[in-house]
Amino acid sequence: MKHQDDQTGIRIGMWLFLYTEIILFGGLFVLYAVYFHDYPKEFAEGGKELNRIIGSLNTCILLISSFTVAASITAIRQECKRLSLALLAISFGCGLLFLINKYFEWGHKFAHGIYPNAPELINGPPGRNIFFGLYYVITGLHGLHVIIGMTLLAISFVLIWQNSVTGQRYAFLENSGLYWHLVDLIWIFVFPLFYLVL
Repeated sequence: MKHQDDQTGIRIGMWLFLYTEIILFGGLFVLYAVYFHDYPKEFAEGGKELNRIIGSLNTCILLISSFTVAASITAIRQECKRLSLALLAISFGCGLLFLINKYFEWGHKFAHGIYPNAPELINGPPGRNIFFGLYYVITGLHGLHVIIGMTLLAISFVLIWQNSVTGQRYAFLENSGLYWHLVDLIWIFVFPLFYLVL
């Protein structure tokens, strides 16, 4: 009974934490909406400068990783340890691939003089500067959350390997999966706001 109470307490704590994350990104999305209302033309032009192929690819990567994380939880609940580990490894690899794509995308922008406080942005239209400022803040913060999520997945992998996470005790893996799903959900909002803005 105590074990179930501990699991319930951990789940409630995780949901409360996720709620604060939603508030954080929700506030940033509201800020985006306010500035988009003031500079719709500059935001649309800024969105056209982003690579939609990489953005779409990263969306697919994160959707696949969400599926494999969920499948990993199902596998451990069914005592399929090896399958759970393999699915977690795929999810971790997807996260890594997402970050690599983002690194090259950011690198391309930096090479063309589009980065925070760049002369081209500061001396250009204010709406364009604000668009890319929000782009770097929101995608950078999201990237940090991807790294945190990957860390949780790596810890879950080790705990499963050591039999600390099992079919009867899987709260840590489940909470790591919830966090990862939130990271993916946030990107579902980020992608159209920046890459598909019209």
